[in-house]
Amino acid sequence: MNTPIYDFVKDYASKNPVRLHMPGHKGNCVNEGTTAGSWTDKVSKYDITEIDGADYLSAPCGIIAESEANAGKLFGCNTFYSTEGSSLCIRAMLFLIKKRAIIKGNQRPMILAGRNAHASFVNAAALLDISVDWIMQKETDSYESCTITGDDIEKVINGYLNSEYLIKKLPDAVYITSPDYLGNVTDIREIAEVCHKHGIPLLIDCAHGAYLKFLDSSLYPTDLGADMCCSSAHKTLPVITGGAYLNINKNADPFFTENAKQALSVFATTSPSYLILQSLDICNKYIYEKTEKGNNVFQKEAEKVERLKEAFIKAGYTLTGNEALKITLTVSDGDRLAKDLTKDNIFAEYHDKDHLVMMFGPETTDDDYIKIQNALEKYASGQTEVKKEATGLRKSGTGRIETPRRVMSMHDALFAKTEQVEAKDSVGRTLAEPVISCPPCVPLYVYGEKIGEEILGYISEEKNVKVVCNKK
Repeated sequence: MNTPIYDFVKDYASKNPVRLHMPGHKGNCVNEGTTAGSWTDKVSKYDITEIDGADYLSAPCGIIAESEANAGKLFGCNTFYSTEGSSLCIRAMLFLIKKRAIIKGNQRPMILAGRNAHASFVNAAALLDISVDWIMQKETDSYESCTITGDDIEKVINGYLNSEYLIKKLPDAVYITSPDYLGNVTDIREIAEVCHKHGIPLLIDCAHGAYLKFLDSSLYPTDLGADMCCSSAHKTLPVITGGAYLNINKNADPFFTENAKQALSVFATTSPSYLILQSLDICNKYIYEKTEKGNNVFQKEAEKVERLKEAFIKAGYTLTGNEALKITLTVSDGDRLAKDLTKDNIFAEYHDKDHLVMMFGPETTDDDYIKIQNALEKYASGQTEVKKEATGLRKSGTGRIETPRRVMSMHDALFAKTEQVEAKDSVGRTLAEPVISCPPCVPLYVYGEKIGEEILGYISEEKNVKVVCNKK
């Protein structure tokens, strides 16, 4: 597999060109003689803009189009690059649903979505004035998760059809997050069958699961029936931060593929990073060469992670989630465990009071595995006895008491007059900006919802937290 973007930029840089174009560093070291300058020099000469021959990401017809086609062959679907992460792809997917609905005569589309949706989804829905009907977490779900089955979707749809709910129409799309931040993978095939039976597109936020395509048996959403999905290449593949894919099933409504570039360009910068584009381009070759049957680095890594999971269980830890390259420990104090691990120079992806999340990949070394296992066995004392109340929707020890009450549309709340108030004074007010922690960027409340007392527990460990509310 060739690497057209990387080859073009490498050839350009080798000519020691006179750069009468952006960016301003002109390919030269900006801090001569310093360590930072040396690093910048190595990187900056490959950092270019849309010069002649470099193509244009919003309307590619040259090297970028060729590279995206290479990625499409690997993913087995129509594939488009993002240099602004999955967040851009999420906005694009919602734009496509909105535009499709309007063309069909529906000016105010509605999406049925799992409540653990990323803030990017909430922001895009509010901006595009898309109504969201939430599927709330079950009692056994943690804050970052939302268990959803095909039966759950069927039940809600039947409620719409039988006019049992306030909403009297079918959703314009169903939106699911899988894998979620804790490593729970949803049965996409089952949900896709239900959605398509009713003619509803299925969208998947697969930001954490780009590698799922390249296991010996693909678990990638578009292979399981999803119409569209996004995945962050940089999260699980050897790609610079910001690289992501928008994938569209070849069996989906052609409208989505035909309008994908417009959807992306509406929200994207006109100056995409060519460092990220090269990284995506090179990753195509990496995947092509590393996924040979019987010698698949992703499958081998999954087997290593499975052995490590078994070792943790043997050490007394409780695990949650079923993702192949992620280990989530349910512990008595995840924040303290994460702090302990940093003493051994081990840094987890995410932690809260109840969990510690670790992400693995083919570039994780054998020495890394040994260090991780030894450290976690060392700190097992006091972490493996998990209290029963550690399950359920919690953040800083507080669970959701009831489904938040929507008092105005997300769109109206976003554009209404606002003011900042102390969290303790926000109870009973209408939220004008999602309350999130990053990671996992899953809002406790969203635009237009009435704030309950549980927000006090949510932010109890923080100081001077301000909440943006609609102005009285």
